[in-house]
Amino acid sequence: MTLDQYRQNYNEEDAVGWDCITAALDEIYDKQEPQHFGNALPYSLGGDNPLDGLSVYESTKQEDHFHLVSYGFSNLYYDEDKIEAEYSGYGFELTFRFKKQGDNNIHWAMNLMQNLAKYVFDSGKWFEEFHFIPTNSPIRLEYDTELVGIVFVLDPELGSIETPHGRVDFLQMVGITQRELDQLWENPKLAETEKLVDYLRQDNALLLTDLDRK
Repeated sequence: MTLDQYRQNYNEEDAVGWDCITAALDEIYDKQEPQHFGNALPYSLGGDNPLDGLSVYESTKQEDHFHLVSYGFSNLYYDEDKIEAEYSGYGFELTFRFKKQGDNNIHWAMNLMQNLAKYVFDSGKWFEEFHFIPTNSPIRLEYDTELVGIVFVLDPELGSIETPHGRVDFLQMVGITQRELDQLWENPKLAETEKLVDYLRQDNALLLTDLDRK
C-alpha cells in the first residue's frame, strides 16, 4: 500500500491495525459481541497493563471454551511511518483458548497475558511460533494445576493476517506441565517443541488449555 492509498483509505481517527484484528475475529465469530477490557491509562504513562485491550469470545468448537485475544503487540493506530513494514510492531498478537471449568473465571488468563506483555515490553524480546517460556508458578494461582509453562503456536483458526502496517501472527498460548517443560529445556530446538505440539494436538486439535491436565 502506498502512502497516497493509505491516506485515501484511512485518517488519523482510524485504529487501522485494531480494526484488522477485529475483522479477522468477525470472520470466525460473526456477530458475537465479546467481553472487552480496555486500558484506561497507557503503560508508557504509568498504567499497570501494557496491552491496549483484551477481548474474550466464547466458543463451542471441540468443547466449550473461552478465546482470549490481545490488542497491543502490533501497531494498532494510524501511522504513516509504519506502512509497508514487513511486520506490524512485534509482529504478533497473543491468543489463549482455555476450557470452561470450575468458576469460569477469566481474569487469571487476562493477568497471565498481561504479565507476558510486560516481559515483552520491558525486555524488548518477542515470541515466535514454537517458543516456550516458564511462568515460574502455576499458570493459574490458587488453583490445583500442574501447568507451569507456556508454548506458543499459530492459532489454528486465526493464523496470520496482512495489515497496512505489516504482517500479524496470532500466537496461541498453550499451557504445559513441568515434565513437558523439562523435556524442552533438555533439547531446546524448534523441532523438539514442534514434536511436543504435534503430540498435544492428537486429541486436542484446537490446543485448548485444560487446567486439570496432568
